[in-house]
Amino acid sequence: MLVDSHCHLEYKGLVEGQAGVLERAREAGVGAFLNISTKRAEWEQVVATANRESDVFASVGIHPHAADDHKDLERAELLAATENPRVIGIGETGLDYFYEYSDRQVQAKLFRMHIDVARQTGLPVIIHTRDAEDDTYEILSDEMEKGAFPALIHCFTASADFGRKVLDLGLTISISGIVTFKNAKDLQAAAIEVPEGRLLVETDSPFLAPVPHRGKSCEPAFVADTARFLSELRGTDPERLAAQTTANFFKLFSKAAL
Repeated sequence: MLVDSHCHLEYKGLVEGQAGVLERAREAGVGAFLNISTKRAEWEQVVATANRESDVFASVGIHPHAADDHKDLERAELLAATENPRVIGIGETGLDYFYEYSDRQVQAKLFRMHIDVARQTGLPVIIHTRDAEDDTYEILSDEMEKGAFPALIHCFTASADFGRKVLDLGLTISISGIVTFKNAKDLQAAAIEVPEGRLLVETDSPFLAPVPHRGKSCEPAFVADTARFLSELRGTDPERLAAQTTANFFKLFSKAAL
């Protein structure tokens, strides 16, 4: 059994044929899915899918790209949304300085709000970071000093040094199909270093289809290709990697139950 720890089932490319998408993933050995929200307007539908599909779970949060559109988000609103029994994670949230669709200070304020709710609820915060390693680590380190909270870096593409530092803070790292790309040598080296007890796999579908599906809309079924590549890269048995990453998911997202 595998878990796709990060997918966007309500996004164009998946939502139109969602039932078929889920069935193909199940046939590929995917036994659970975490359906990620990126803005407040998505929360209801993300949760509705989780209510309908017993192996799909939901997150609630604001992506850094959408931060400027959520300046009015109240902590109490995010906290209330986490009370739903199908909501097992908070995010995705974080910092993105590559596109800078939102003001950096607004991104940081919302990032800290998500962390605060994660600390109170015990639900993991799901972190997006791009071209913002230093500030992401500074916020994580500062917030950890206020009190520990569960968290993971999703779709890890940062430096190996950043990876080591967030692992030292107790975070988990999730690897996407990017690791299969020919030009991803640095990421491949970093992925080898992640302790097996802190490793997750994901698709981030409908984005980032792994080899051999490059150029196609990504689907949760393709997490099997990423896991297969990772097992070869790390020199471990595919069944062992599947079992370990699945166990890691349910340990981190302890509210989840099938």
